[in-house]
Amino acid sequence: MAKQEKKEKPKPKPKVHKELQGFDMAIDQFGEIKSNMNIEKINEFLNKNVDDKKLTDRQEDQNDPKEKKKKK
Repeated sequence: MAKQEKKEKPKPKPKVHKELQGFDMAIDQFGEIKSNMNIEKINEFLNKNVDDKKLTDRQEDQNDPKEKKKKK
């Protein structure tokens, strides 16, 4: 009986922002994240394009002192 080979379908590449074209990330056998892009460039992109919910909540609390008293 002949052995059947499984043909793996090539996975389509996900859509990415134009600034992150060519970005690739993988996790190796030790659980380390491997990337082909500098982490500083990724962080710069995230800081520019993504709002941090934790910081937004903090700024709202500082603007309204009554909120601080209610939470305590």
